[in-house]
This record gives sequence, structure tokens and C-alpha cells, in this order.
Amino acid sequence: MENVKSPSKHANKLIFYGVLLFFFGLTAGLFVPLMANPRMGLSTHLEGVMNGIFLIVLGLIWNRVALSDKWLNITFGLALYGTFSNFAAVLFAAITGAGRMMPIALGKEGTPIQEAIISFLLVSVSLAMLAVCAIVLVGLNNHMNAQQGH
Repeated sequence: MENVKSPSKHANKLIFYGVLLFFFGLTAGLFVPLMANPRMGLSTHLEGVMNGIFLIVLGLIWNRVALSDKWLNITFGLALYGTFSNFAAVLFAAITGAGRMMPIALGKEGTPIQEAIISFLLVSVSLAMLAVCAIVLVGLNNHMNAQQGH
């Protein structure tokens, strides 16, 4: 996790990484037919695009998230981890043909280690992104309350 103190630096980095992840998602779309599980390849493309857009939007609203520097740093790190790990998990499943815990994988299964990697990533991504959303909601609420107080 980066130690970036300025909210505007966080915002700029979130937008940059969002466009980067969007680009990765578009690029993954070019290789869908070559993947061991093309349906998961399409999911990889969509995850990259959607998670990239999420980071861009988060960067655009970042100045409305009223939290301490500590919580902004935590949220920033969790958002990057969650979005990029989500993309990586689905890409790994598409390339290897693994992913039994994902319904779109159509029952395909990889080696135990492949499945363990994917499972760990997906569970940790879920927890990270739930935390990001909850923390951002608190920060947005803090901002609204501060605005109403003026």
C-alpha cells in the first residue's frame, strides 16, 4: 500500500490505475478465443473494464470521501488490491481452465493449487471490496453531514 497523504494524489492515482485496468480488460478481450476457457476469458474482459470504471469513478468522487489519512490510505490500498486481484483471478481461471467456484466456468476444474489460488483471490477480493464500499459510504456520509452543517 502506498503512503500517499494528499487526497488529490489518491484521486489521480485511482483514475490512472482505473484507465490502466480498463486497458488490460480491453486487451484481454482480444485473446478470448485463445484461452482454455473462453467464457472465463470474456469474464476477464468484462472484469477489467468494469473494475477499471469503478476505480475511475472512485477517483472522481475521492474528494467527497471525508476520512482520516489512515482510512483513506487503507481504502486506497484495498480498492487497488480488490480490483486488480479480481481481474487476475478471472484471467488465471481463463488461461488455466480452472475455476470450479465460479458458475460461469461451466464445471471446469483445475489442479488443487490452481483452485486454491483462485479461491483465495476471490474470497479476499470479496472481503476487500465490501470493506471499500462500506468505508467509502461512511466517508461520503461524513462529507454530506459536514456540508449540511455549513
